[in-house]
Amino acid sequence: MRVEVAVVGAGFAGIGMAMALRRAGIESSVVLERAASVGGTWRENTYPGVACDVPSHLYCFAEHPNPDWSGLYARGDEIRGYLARVAASEGIVPRFESPLLGAEWDADTERWTLRVGGPDPVEIEASALVLACGRLTEPTIPPIPGLESFSGPLFHSSRWDHETALDGLRVGVVGTGASAVQLVPELARTARVTLFQRSPAWIVPRGAFAYTDADRARFAAHPDELAQLRAALDVEGEARYASRSGDPDAAASAVAIARAHLEAQVADPALRRELTPDYDFGCKRVLLSDEFYPALSSGRARLEASALASVEGSTLIAASGARHEVDALVLATGFASTRQPYADLVRGETETLAEHWSQGMTSFGSTVVSGFPNLFVINGPNASLGHSSSVLMIEEQARYTARALAARTGVLRVDPAAEAAYGREIDRAAASTPWLTGGCRNWYVDERSGRLTLLWPGTVAAFRERLDTADGSEFLPTPVKRGTS
Repeated sequence: MRVEVAVVGAGFAGIGMAMALRRAGIESSVVLERAASVGGTWRENTYPGVACDVPSHLYCFAEHPNPDWSGLYARGDEIRGYLARVAASEGIVPRFESPLLGAEWDADTERWTLRVGGPDPVEIEASALVLACGRLTEPTIPPIPGLESFSGPLFHSSRWDHETALDGLRVGVVGTGASAVQLVPELARTARVTLFQRSPAWIVPRGAFAYTDADRARFAAHPDELAQLRAALDVEGEARYASRSGDPDAAASAVAIARAHLEAQVADPALRRELTPDYDFGCKRVLLSDEFYPALSSGRARLEASALASVEGSTLIAASGARHEVDALVLATGFASTRQPYADLVRGETETLAEHWSQGMTSFGSTVVSGFPNLFVINGPNASLGHSSSVLMIEEQARYTARALAARTGVLRVDPAAEAAYGREIDRAAASTPWLTGGCRNWYVDERSGRLTLLWPGTVAAFRERLDTADGSEFLPTPVKRGTS
């Protein structure tokens, strides 16, 4: 099978990329998806209470506004359904149950050779390869001594076991990140929850509300009003960058809001102390919830203010020394964010992506990588956000990729000097931010190099401008082949 462009992944990034290729007039493409349906993150994460923490009208494609969102923040199943509708309306039919087993650049043919598994294995030759695999795809299972001895139901939050009924059980939850803050209040409605907290999070009010039938009808009848709402939400999102990135005044105001939220919802001063972070605002992902603190302060969920240190059968032993008997265990322990699992599968001119990124992910424009001709990575190095919608970044990367492919006259090889210079830009912009100086460990920074490798240290507008000003000089001149003139 031969195509111009092979896209790996059918979440927001893959569907957005397929749309951008169509707009650029590139019709010869295939979208490969390892699962049986579209959805990406929103297909994998189905835990109780899963929802987006970006306003729904900003967490969608600009070309496909959705007047029918149920509320300010969309549920996970809504987002998955939205992606399926967009794919259908665009005529995007991924090749499902087709996991990428390997991809290698062939210097002789100047094409990528992909080995694709599944019920119908195939080898695909593609002039260009786009990795739209997402950055939060493989769950991290912490190396907790004795974890294998746990005899009850045990699963990661992103691999929720819906066949296991947890009602009335004693359930241990490990982690206090975004997933835990959503699922703990839901679990605590019917189960007895013990939450293991390595470090607390800064949490601000969510302020969620439902859209009425009249709201949805108005949005459908007046697309201009929906566009204005999206623009306003974009402005609000960009304004949040200041507090997340370390602006003293903005951070102080945000801390005051977070502390007031905690004090209003947790009366016990001892519990408040345990739930108060000791690191700078923005150092870790800032969370939104109106239900997490009440679940803990009401006693429906119990806080163990230390990490899970070891497991002995059904006994969970905390770093504090406390022992907790549980019937089931949920690991809300995040993902392999700085070491992308697809990197081992992709071999460029001399090495794999994993080898190239052995000291942390690097790129030019957060999208292209030296030593990997005609390769584009969506949602890769420094393309994540801590303040607004990741879909906005995906749209910019997809446009850049389609523009580069449509304009190319030969092989696109990234100049190593351009990649290095972009890395220095990132380092300079990140140097004084809380992500590096805020006194915490976070999933934005690669522990091997200490570099910020996940987040873009700027606004969406700045990212858009950076890619818009890329003029092709990031690529090496295409050498003239022998026998040609």
